[in-house]
Amino acid sequence: MFARKDVRILKVRKKFKYVCLLILLAVLMGLVQWLMLIGKIPDHLFVASGSGEAELFADYLPSWIEEEVKAASYYGSSDIPQENLHISEPSSYTVECSLMGVLPVKDIQVDVVERQQLIPSGIPVGIYMKTEGVLIVGTGAVCDINGATQEPGGDIVHSGDYILAVNDVPVTAKEEVVREINEAAGQEVCLTVIRKGEQIDLQVPVVQTGLSEYKAGIWIRDDTQGIGTLTYLKENGEFGALGHGISDIDTSTLLSLKAGNLYRTEIKNVVRGENGVPGELSGIIRYESDEILGDISENTGIGIFGVITAQKDELAYCDAMDIAYKQEIKEGPAEIISAVSGEVKKYGIEIEKVNLNSSDANKSMVIRVTDEELLTLTGGIVQGMSGSPIIQNGRIIGAVTHVFVNDPTKGYGIFIENMLEH
Repeated sequence: MFARKDVRILKVRKKFKYVCLLILLAVLMGLVQWLMLIGKIPDHLFVASGSGEAELFADYLPSWIEEEVKAASYYGSSDIPQENLHISEPSSYTVECSLMGVLPVKDIQVDVVERQQLIPSGIPVGIYMKTEGVLIVGTGAVCDINGATQEPGGDIVHSGDYILAVNDVPVTAKEEVVREINEAAGQEVCLTVIRKGEQIDLQVPVVQTGLSEYKAGIWIRDDTQGIGTLTYLKENGEFGALGHGISDIDTSTLLSLKAGNLYRTEIKNVVRGENGVPGELSGIIRYESDEILGDISENTGIGIFGVITAQKDELAYCDAMDIAYKQEIKEGPAEIISAVSGEVKKYGIEIEKVNLNSSDANKSMVIRVTDEELLTLTGGIVQGMSGSPIIQNGRIIGAVTHVFVNDPTKGYGIFIENMLEH
C-alpha cells in the first residue's frame, strides 16, 4: 500500500518537473521572441516634413504592436487660444510602441526633417588615398649581415599602428621611414605611433642586413588605390561613394586619410562572380592631374566623402531625386545604377530584407540581382560595384556595399540616410 503511494508520488513529481521544464522553455522562448522584437524597432527615425504621424513601420512589425505619439518637442503652458496660434509641426517627437496598446515595448525618437534631394551617379571611379602617417601592416624576420635570422619588430609593434615619426623626425612616406632607420646605423629607433587613437613611443631594435642597410623587420604601407562607384552628388558639389570605408587589405584597418582623389577610370574587363569566388571590375585609372574628378576629405565606415572638382553633368545619371528614409523602403522590386557594361544604366534587383535596426549600417538591406543582362555580364554583384545607387519608387534609398561570397547574385546595401550622417 505504501509502495503504491510512493510510486504515485514519484510519478506526480516527475510530471511536475516536466511541466516546470515546459514552462521554463516557454518563458525562454517568449523572452527570445521579445528581445528579437525589440531588436527590430529602431531607437531613432527621420520622417519627412508634411508626412504626418502615420504608422512609421507597420509593414515590419506584428499587427498587435501599436504606435502612439507620446510627446512632442513643445514645452510649457499658455493661456493663448489655440485658434490664434499658427504653429508648424514639431521638429521631433516620441513614439511609444506597445503590446496591444497596454504594455510598453520601446520608445522611438522621431526627428522631422526636410526631405533631401541627391543626384544619383553610378559612375566607376579610380580612388587614390594617402594615409595619415605610415601604416604598419605586420612584422617579419630578417637575415642580419652575419646570416642569423632575427625579428627585431617582434611583439613591440602591432599591425594597424600608424608611424608618425622616427626618432622625432616626422614621416609621411615609406621611403622616409626606410631612410631614418638606415641613419640609425644599428641603434634602436624610437617610433612615434598612433595605436587605437592613442599616441605612444616605441623603442624598436634595428638589425644590420647589408653594408649600409638596416632594417626593423616591419612591413609598411603609405597609400592605397582601387576602383569603386560614385553613389551621389549634391548641388553644392559634395559627393558620397562606396557605402563603406576603405580598409587595409591585409589588416582590415580603416585607413587614416591624409589626402585622396577620385580619378577618371575606364572599365576594361569584368571577372564574373561565382559561388565562393567574388568577381571584380578591372580597368585603367588615369593618375594624371587633368583626370582628377574630385578631392576625398573623409574615409569613414559608411563611405568616402569629399567635393567634386569636375563638371557635375559628367558624373550625374539624371536630375536630382528625393531620398527615401529607411521605414519607407519596401521589400520587393528596385533598381541599381551601374556602368559595368561601359554605359550607365539601371538594372533590376529585388530587396529581400530590410533591417531597420541593423548593428552594421553597411548591411541594412539584403538585395538580389534579378536582371538577366547584369547576371550574364557579372554573375550578380562584383567588387568595384560598391556604391552603386539603389532606387525604389523614384527615390534613392541606398547603395550596394557587399556581395555574398557564396552567392554573387545577392549582397548587402546601406540606407542612404546613413551615408548622409557622416
